[in-house]
Amino acid sequence: MADKQISLPAKLINGGIAGLIGVTCVFPIDLAKTRLQNQQNGSRLYTSMSDCLIKTIRSEGYFGMYRGAAVNLTLVTPEKAIKLAANDFFRHHLSKDGKLTLFKEMLAGCGAGTCQVIVTTPMEMLKIQLQDAGRLGKRKFSPRGGLARNEIAAQRKLMPETVPVGTVETKSPTAMQLTRELLREKGIAGLYKGLGATLLRDVPFSIIYFPLFANLNNLGKRGSDDTAPFYVSFISGCVAGSTAAVAVNPVDVIKTRLQSLNRGSTEDTYSGVTDCIRKIMRNEGPSAFLKGAYCRALVIAPLFGIAQVVYFLGVGEFILSFLPKKDN
Repeated sequence: MADKQISLPAKLINGGIAGLIGVTCVFPIDLAKTRLQNQQNGSRLYTSMSDCLIKTIRSEGYFGMYRGAAVNLTLVTPEKAIKLAANDFFRHHLSKDGKLTLFKEMLAGCGAGTCQVIVTTPMEMLKIQLQDAGRLGKRKFSPRGGLARNEIAAQRKLMPETVPVGTVETKSPTAMQLTRELLREKGIAGLYKGLGATLLRDVPFSIIYFPLFANLNNLGKRGSDDTAPFYVSFISGCVAGSTAAVAVNPVDVIKTRLQSLNRGSTEDTYSGVTDCIRKIMRNEGPSAFLKGAYCRALVIAPLFGIAQVVYFLGVGEFILSFLPKKDN
């Protein structure tokens, strides 16, 4: 119906619950994606996703695969809620007689991707530091058990309280420690490092994902006013999510590199998006932009499949139905 009003609180609840469930299921694969994308020539520790996960479990234990999960689980609720609810909001206001042209579907996706970066950027900024700590921790130790002097300095610059002078061990910082340090050193801009790259990733992702999902989902509808079965929404979310994820993976590599604050002594540092592209092309070749692509597809596919199932089942609407209604 063209005049059907959407319930923004219900959409926010749906998006939040979907994000929590999805992230819990796929976080280890996301960790492998981050570590694979951050590997540069001459510093390869992992040969594949499975190799990364096996080595992570051996060196850091089972919960090492969930390094950085706490900050992601905390912020994924508002992130997914904003993304899904914003898309619904824009689609509702752009529709005419309940119908949308492809251009307006893409425009709604663009609006959703733009809105979400206010949460996505600091969330991924913190998550990447925590996820990559295990990889860097391995590289920091020399064969004699000490840390390279320049790598101690780099670590101390970010988190001085975690790497005292003369130590041979590094303690992984917490999300709160990282947040305080970034705010103290660089202000709010420290948490939003890589904002441009995040926009370059999330806006095209949403432009591809939401129209593709909507059209795939419509194929499973039994009637013009009917909704698609939950399994159609799940499959549509998986296909649209993995397609969009692979399409924007080169920008995701750039974003991951820019947001990684700590580097090994032989690894490049980057001053911006163009500098990152130039150095990756020169030192690693075009194939480097596809690093972690299959991991990202494996993360995004079930994440958005689960999200769409929760969303279309109307969990938020069900929860809100128990609240007392105000009399007009």
